[in-house]
Amino acid sequence: MSHTLDDKPVFGHDEGPRTEDIENNAAAKAMDLERVTLTEEDNRRILRKTDLNLLPLLVWVYFLQIYDKTVFGYGNTFGLTKDLNLSGTQYSLASSMTPIAVLAWQPFSSYVIVRFPARYLMTIFVLCWGLSEACMAAVTDYRGLYATRFLLGLFEAGCIPLFSMLTAQWYRRSEQPLRVCAWFVTNSLATIVAALLSYGIGHITNPHFKPWQALYLISGVITVLTAPVVWFRLDSDIATARFWKDDHERDQAIERLRANQTGTGSREFKWAQVAEVLYDPKSWLFGGLICIPNIGAQISNTFGPTLIKDLGFNTYTSTLLNMPFGALQGIAIVAGSYAAYKFKFKSPMLMIEVILGLVGTILLYLANKAATVQQGLALAGYYLLAFLFGVSPIIYAWAIANTGGQTKKSVLLSFMNCLTATGQLTGPLLMASNQAPRYLSGLRSMMIAMGVMIVIVGLQVVAVYLLNKQRQRQRVAAGKPEHIHDTSMDKRFQAIGTDEHDAAIGANALKDLTDFRNDEFVYVY
Repeated sequence: MSHTLDDKPVFGHDEGPRTEDIENNAAAKAMDLERVTLTEEDNRRILRKTDLNLLPLLVWVYFLQIYDKTVFGYGNTFGLTKDLNLSGTQYSLASSMTPIAVLAWQPFSSYVIVRFPARYLMTIFVLCWGLSEACMAAVTDYRGLYATRFLLGLFEAGCIPLFSMLTAQWYRRSEQPLRVCAWFVTNSLATIVAALLSYGIGHITNPHFKPWQALYLISGVITVLTAPVVWFRLDSDIATARFWKDDHERDQAIERLRANQTGTGSREFKWAQVAEVLYDPKSWLFGGLICIPNIGAQISNTFGPTLIKDLGFNTYTSTLLNMPFGALQGIAIVAGSYAAYKFKFKSPMLMIEVILGLVGTILLYLANKAATVQQGLALAGYYLLAFLFGVSPIIYAWAIANTGGQTKKSVLLSFMNCLTATGQLTGPLLMASNQAPRYLSGLRSMMIAMGVMIVIVGLQVVAVYLLNKQRQRQRVAAGKPEHIHDTSMDKRFQAIGTDEHDAAIGANALKDLTDFRNDEFVYVY
């Protein structure tokens, strides 16, 4: 490929595809040799099969992960701090153990997700975090609580990157927002279920077995029992899936993803793609985008029931008042993801949900700043924080849609998980016990952070625009059309390269090329 001076990349290197970048698995080789005919009816049939075999597992396992995190906050309303004699910042630090573990694990996460089949990884993750959760019921002091919370975070750390990778590998880009939404919306369900179960279990009066112990033990046992289900039901990738009726259907499933231009997966960990993550500006902007909303989300997860109780409600009422918060989480996640799917743009809906979260923080701050706390205003502000939960699925869908290359996606997602953990670690520390019960300093910090996030969304749009211009110049230099139709974002299936002007497009689509090295890549907004 030749380039003029005008075709120099805006960001990073621009060397074109290299031999070592070519995907060498059997499915990709077959598709490189011959395309498979695929109709809209075939596309819908394969999508239904994929949904039925993959999506329920992702939804259930993600629900368990969120539920396990959510019940920790409820345990505190039912005497955890008192029974374990926690003092000062010990409860906040216990909450922070999970994101600390995530940070510790991420350097290894991106490597194992590429190198090992998803079926093995998810089974091990689920089994080990379930055991950690169950063991929390047996702790007697802060040391045991720290240890079990750290192990819980360690084994949960790989889930979001792994789930995002699976969604990117199995679905077209137009389908990804709703599938990410499907497992992310269990944030809402987990909050509601945790509130109901906590309300019921909270009435346990056995002096030898406290309500918080029952909460942790039940959630841990259910998670452990899920591990064998994952092992027997999950398929690691399209090429080896057991539910295709024959090889032709498997090849059709691969063909329908050609327009994604993001490959079909690879077991080779490529250090050149790791380096590309570092000099890709999108990586740092996505990291900032995912960090900030998790500050507010972790505050609501860890301190939500406590915040409501501090407004003057008793333990049981504060537990039930968290149910509308869970419902609003669901509304925010579904509305944001559906809008991203419907209008094909993720940044506008992302901006709207951040603004609603900012408004909620402002209301909560104003209500607590008054001489007498205004319960109604504070509760309304707290409920608006639920819209921060609608932000993460849009960001993850935006990230996986705009990244090519198996290793690059894995490293980016692990990096984003690091920043997620950083946000979760920061949130409880902002709400230090010496600020109770109004937490004005922490709320001011949240307002500033969300204002910064609005700026980052705008910067990411600019970065995507410049990168699209760069790919267009590369196509012209290679003798290809400057503008190509991105069929991966169409509601109805259309094979890439069927237009007479785009006939040469799609030859590199199933190779393990990064978005920088594939001149046919089209970034989405």
